[in-house]
Amino acid sequence: MATMCGRYATTRSATDLSALFEAFDETGGRLAADYNVAPTDPIPIVRVSADTGGSVLSVARWGLLPHWAKDTRGAARMINARAETVATTRAYAESFARRRCLVPADGWYEWVRQDGGKQAYFMTPRDGGVLALAGLWSVWRGTGDPLLTASVVTTAALGELALVHDRMPLLLPRERWSDWLDGDDDPALLLAPPGEKTLAGIEIRPVGKGVGDVRNDGPELVARVAAAPLRALPEDPVASTLF
Repeated sequence: MATMCGRYATTRSATDLSALFEAFDETGGRLAADYNVAPTDPIPIVRVSADTGGSVLSVARWGLLPHWAKDTRGAARMINARAETVATTRAYAESFARRRCLVPADGWYEWVRQDGGKQAYFMTPRDGGVLALAGLWSVWRGTGDPLLTASVVTTAALGELALVHDRMPLLLPRERWSDWLDGDDDPALLLAPPGEKTLAGIEIRPVGKGVGDVRNDGPELVARVAAAPLRALPEDPVASTLF
C-alpha cells in the first residue's frame, strides 16, 4: 500500500489558527486557504520558537528536508514520517527529538478502489472543527534564504478509518498539544495512537473526483457525494499518485 497522507485541506485563516492554537502569527499574510494541499505546497504549522520560547504560527514547505540534504529534490518523498521509526530514522530523528510541530487541517483525503473505479474520501471532524496532525519541522539552508520544511507523522489506521487505508495521520487531541510541542515524554507516550473519542469524531465522507487533480481547488472538493458503502478492508486501497 502507498504511504499516506499525501493530500489534505487546510482553509482556516491565520487569524483563526493563531487564536485557536494560542500562537503568535508570523505568516506575514502568506497563508491562503487550500482545499487540495499537495506535496511541496506551503502549509501552516504551529511550533515553538527558540527566540521567544512561545508558540508561533508559521508557513512551511510540505516535505521535510534535513539540514544535511544536498538539494530539494527529495522533498516530495518526505511528506510523511512513520511513527514506528520516526525516533530512529536519520532523516527524522533529530526533528522528532527537538523540532515537533502541529499541522492544522480540515481533513485529509484517501482513495479506495471500488467496483466503479476509485472513490475519494475526505476524513474530517464531524463537528466542523480543526484537526491537529502531529508533525516535524526542519530548516534547510541551501542556496538562498533558509527554507522551513515540515512532515506529517503517520500511524496505523484504527477503527473504521482502516476501511479506507492502512495508515492515518497521528491525530492529537487538545490535551496532547503541549507535550507534543515541547514535552520530554517517552517516545511511546508521544506517539500513542488517538483514543476512541477522537476516532469517533471523524467523519468518512465520500467526495467527488475533482480532488484527484492538484490544479483544482475550492469548497466543492469537500462536498459529500453519493457512494457505495465502505465494505470490509479492501484488498487494494488506492492512494494519491503523488504519494
